[in-house]
Amino acid sequence: MLGLLVPVLLGAQPKPYHNLLFSEIPQRWDEGLPLGNGLLGCLVWQKEGRLRLALDRADLWDERPMEGLDRPEFSYKWVENQVNKREYGLVQDCFDAPYEREPGPTKLPGGAIEFDIPSIGSDLKYAQLDISTGLAVLEWADGKRFESFVHAGKWEGWFRFKGFSDLKDAMKLLTPQYGLLPGKGAASSVEGSELARLGYAPCAVLQRGNVWLFHQFGWKGFNYEIAVAVRKTSQGVWEGVWSISSHFPQLIPVERAETTVKKAIQRGFEKSLAESEKWWTGFWAKSSISLPDTLIERQYYRDLYKFGCTAHPNGPMISLQAVWTADNGRLPPWKGDLHHDLNTQLSYWLAYASNHLAGGMSYLKHLESNEAVHRAYTRRYFGTSGLNVPGVSTLLGHEMGGWIQYSCSPTVSAWLSQHFYLQWRYSKDRKFLRDHAWPWMQATAVHLDELTRQTPLVNGKRVLPLSSSPEIHDNSLDAWFSQTWTNYDLALTRFVFEKTAELAREMKQPEVAEKWSIALSELPGFALEPGGELMFAPTLAYRESHRHFSHLMAIHPLGLLDYSQESDRNTIQKSLVLLDSVGSGAWCGYSFAWLANLRARARDGAGAAEALRIFAEAFVSKNSFHLNGDQSGKGYSGFTYRPFTLEGNFAFAAGVQEMLLQSHGGVVRIFPAIPTTWNTLSFKNLRAEGAFLVTAERGKRVEVVAEKGGLLSIELSEGNWVLQGKKAVRQGNIWQVMMGKGEQVKWLLAK
Repeated sequence: MLGLLVPVLLGAQPKPYHNLLFSEIPQRWDEGLPLGNGLLGCLVWQKEGRLRLALDRADLWDERPMEGLDRPEFSYKWVENQVNKREYGLVQDCFDAPYEREPGPTKLPGGAIEFDIPSIGSDLKYAQLDISTGLAVLEWADGKRFESFVHAGKWEGWFRFKGFSDLKDAMKLLTPQYGLLPGKGAASSVEGSELARLGYAPCAVLQRGNVWLFHQFGWKGFNYEIAVAVRKTSQGVWEGVWSISSHFPQLIPVERAETTVKKAIQRGFEKSLAESEKWWTGFWAKSSISLPDTLIERQYYRDLYKFGCTAHPNGPMISLQAVWTADNGRLPPWKGDLHHDLNTQLSYWLAYASNHLAGGMSYLKHLESNEAVHRAYTRRYFGTSGLNVPGVSTLLGHEMGGWIQYSCSPTVSAWLSQHFYLQWRYSKDRKFLRDHAWPWMQATAVHLDELTRQTPLVNGKRVLPLSSSPEIHDNSLDAWFSQTWTNYDLALTRFVFEKTAELAREMKQPEVAEKWSIALSELPGFALEPGGELMFAPTLAYRESHRHFSHLMAIHPLGLLDYSQESDRNTIQKSLVLLDSVGSGAWCGYSFAWLANLRARARDGAGAAEALRIFAEAFVSKNSFHLNGDQSGKGYSGFTYRPFTLEGNFAFAAGVQEMLLQSHGGVVRIFPAIPTTWNTLSFKNLRAEGAFLVTAERGKRVEVVAEKGGLLSIELSEGNWVLQGKKAVRQGNIWQVMMGKGEQVKWLLAK
């Protein structure tokens, strides 16, 4: 049986043309070869003629409190009063300005290893990242070779030189330059602040035998250590291992990096690489796709690789840059923080259909680990019980302020709750439902229930005291909508009440389900223009290009409006036509990735593919990183800057999956949004809601495996399908099949 299994697994691996392949060593950090394992990360690039490994760890954080947020005025009610008095400047001074003014709290850079090798850039044959194994390789014409990887299962990274003489004297372990004198002042949060503004004392690099290390102390007892151990093997190969350990005084102690590398160097490069490659083989075996569009397929696999590098079940959630903090001598853009008004949510869209539920769990585990902090914030700021999360937070869950409409939005947990809900829907794991999804959803519903009862009903419907829509009108008084709803807040609240009632029924609590169904009935409908287009709010139509499609949340990702329902179809179509007519002048790269998902939900395959193509051509670096701004010069957006963030990459991959398979609304749909020119395409083991694993080849076959069992409703169009060896109830293109746990069914297209 094992002999039959291995070829199947290998068949799911990426192809060579999916790899990163350059004729020279990357010359910028944001074009480097990216390696990672969810906690540790490395970028391989060339800086000023030296080979450089930029080292990072996801939990390197300065957790100092944001100045001003300890004021007694810090409350939703106080902000409401200032808005009603139209005296908003004080709110901005107290709770928004410190985010730009203060250097911390912030994600921290790690350090670097540099190798001063003469003529390192000359006679290079290639620089390659093999995404199937996570191995970066540089090879020269004379046979010299450099290899590097981050171990997928251990907190260590490796490098190896073949064909070089002893390079110990060429290697330097470099610390961040915290001790440099600050310049003329703080840069904007987009550019990143100067390291010296944190006030850290610089540290020195020490050498103990074959180990180099430094130990950096930060704010209030936090410290981290980077260690590198090297050895020369009996074959004359020089290899090394590095690690980073982070130490918070309030958390459980972890093993020192020095201890880690001393043990690892004895195991050696070759054995460690084999262990890591085994993990990647299992990762890629989860699912695969094949598209006739090489550009989109290649970007998809590169983005899925980055997900494997950043979403580890035992690592923290994906922040703006995750394990690849900017290696430019500054703090990262937007402090490298956890933005929950779009960035973290989009980063996990791809987890479900790609069959990488374990990667998605890292998100939920991190949120739960900070629940006590979040509940305290909810009581203090909103005055409610239940649960909400700061829209901009530190690693340990503390609020950071900045554009307080969104950084302290009342519906942040509502969007986060969708990921708990999706994990349940795609896994059908009842233990997860009982212990995780149900408690989170119910606590979020309690918060929103109490908050919307703080004001009298309007026309018999609940209202929100203050509402907003990220990031409409930026950080101005006009960004607030008083005693009403934006479609953004309303969609999220409707989602929470509806799904909490649904989960209550799953938990056999009909009275609780009835309570939340009544709460849902007390919410108004969405604000629509006379033609049916979704508005930002009843007083604000969509007339200005904006990067965040917050008014369209009901279409995607929440799925409250469903294209298969005739009553919703006009609103979806008209809203997307309006989006096109206003234009993309103020969009970022992630906007095009989100658009692809919206187009796919509207069954517009050509439109979805075009949005993905623009993203892959214009908004990514040479190494496939999402750079936010338009790098093509073709005028797709007025944003032409290049701060790197990850959510655009992962939303892109999700858009591809939405074109191939959809399962919201209780029906599995095969190839629901495919361009007419895409004749030859297939996918294997994409996951649908209901814990169904689906394999399909267009025009030939569809296979479904029921991981948990249950009723499968599946839509098959484009031909005369024949179900093999199983009975089904069919109505038009919808087939219903009752499946047992582990059972497989198969359809073939009759000639």
